[in-house]
Amino acid sequence: MDVSCDLEVDVNGEEVFIVDKKIISSYSGRIRKLFSKLTGGAKSLKVIFHDFPGGAESFELMTRFCYNNGKVEINPLNLSLLYCIANFMEMNKSVSGSISLLEQTEKSLEEIRYWTWSELLVALNQCQDLLPVANSSGILIKCLDSLFGRLALGNETSPCPSISSTDSFGIRFSCDTRSTESLKNSSFRATWWFEDLVAFNPNLVEMLTKSMVSRKFDHVIISRFLFYYQKSRFILATSDEKRKISETVVNMLYSLDQNAISCKSLFGILRVTLNLNISKCCRNKLESMIGSQMDRATLDNLLVPSPIGSNCLYDVNLVLRFLKSFLGKGVSCVPLVQLKKVSSLMDLYIAEVAPDPCLKPSKFLALVRALPDSARESYDGIYRAMDMYLEVHARLTEEEQIKLCCGLNYEKLSSEVCNRLAQNEKFPSKLAIQALFSQQCKLKSLLTETNQTKPFIDSPLSFVDIDTKGKEDESCEQIVVYAGKLDLSAENEKLRAHLQGMQWRVLELEKDCRKMQSQMTKIMKSRLSSHSNAKSLPRLCS
Repeated sequence: MDVSCDLEVDVNGEEVFIVDKKIISSYSGRIRKLFSKLTGGAKSLKVIFHDFPGGAESFELMTRFCYNNGKVEINPLNLSLLYCIANFMEMNKSVSGSISLLEQTEKSLEEIRYWTWSELLVALNQCQDLLPVANSSGILIKCLDSLFGRLALGNETSPCPSISSTDSFGIRFSCDTRSTESLKNSSFRATWWFEDLVAFNPNLVEMLTKSMVSRKFDHVIISRFLFYYQKSRFILATSDEKRKISETVVNMLYSLDQNAISCKSLFGILRVTLNLNISKCCRNKLESMIGSQMDRATLDNLLVPSPIGSNCLYDVNLVLRFLKSFLGKGVSCVPLVQLKKVSSLMDLYIAEVAPDPCLKPSKFLALVRALPDSARESYDGIYRAMDMYLEVHARLTEEEQIKLCCGLNYEKLSSEVCNRLAQNEKFPSKLAIQALFSQQCKLKSLLTETNQTKPFIDSPLSFVDIDTKGKEDESCEQIVVYAGKLDLSAENEKLRAHLQGMQWRVLELEKDCRKMQSQMTKIMKSRLSSHSNAKSLPRLCS
């Protein structure tokens, strides 16, 4: 073969090759098109490629094929590279009876089902360096399909057969032992491929995840792989690489069933991305996923340090956004069990952030009011947190204190806490008296209900009607409850026990009423004496 060097080829700025234009163009349709309209006898010809797949090494492999009369050894280790070269250079023409490079690689690709796992991984690793040609040519999709088939086959499990209730204990015990081992083996079968795919770049992982989702792959396994991938790749990654990895993982997790995602792992990603400056869209997705699982969170999860530049200890705004996502579809759409779990968690969180001297009253009140009143059965925890907050923020005006305490529901405070509030000088006097009045109303309501449900009491119940315009010295009327003649026959034993229990409850309520009245009298005397010019208090409860 006569060889001349009349064509200069610059490959991606990596290296310059001097080749025979006639030989290369005979195999490459792309080169032929470049010079088909060329007229005249130009002495110097040059071609510059900026996106040649595989770079200078790949171009050298192509020239060997051309100079060797269209012959080259094709195997799984170089198939992806040769296939992309054949597509990019349009090498689909047979020369001198030899089969074109594209035909040869397509024929070899048909044998992909016989490749070993290692060979398939090599081919995929080559594909990720050959984008976008590997994607447009279709070889990447074929490799991913083959990979998915291997994963689906490897995830098949053989659980222990069900044992009927008539089987002996010995058989059940044997099966339980085998089941334990089976669970371990099943877990290994489901995750054995994690380490092998860690080498893939984020773009390839994104394509793989989308393929798995479209093929109904187990979302739990997918989410576990994504968390594993993020953790493993972070070890040696730069800041920019970490940002790209995190955004890919979050976007892919967002496409999964949220019930299949670990809440703890989501908080792990949140903490490592705090200073990575990930996109706002990605951060919103992450916060939305966490918010939807607030009932699975713990107090430690929520104690996220505040952003740089903020004086607060913890990022309260972040937690408020979590709660907004949690209630995103409306309170009526949230199961009551989950609502109460989040309520208990928030009571702990509010108590934890309350001593922060930099926490503004508006933010504290926003935390208290973030959940609907129906979420809490008791406001005792909120009172204790508010007590700590007022102790740290002693310089708040009375108006600010009253506004802050609007977050309390006095009807859901226990009698013990109401008594403490009434004697707590950190709370405004109006609120202390309001708490006592609320308890008076609650007692009156209970006594009224009891009176309406007991036909055995001959005389009606009496309840003190407190007027704060000067009747604070009056003592509470004694409540007299007694039972009439009861049928003590065997048939009415249950009724008798029930009635006696109700009678005992009424007597206990009477004692609480007298005790509360006494406390109210003392408090009003002490506080009204220091506010002699204050206006009369309104009648809050009758």
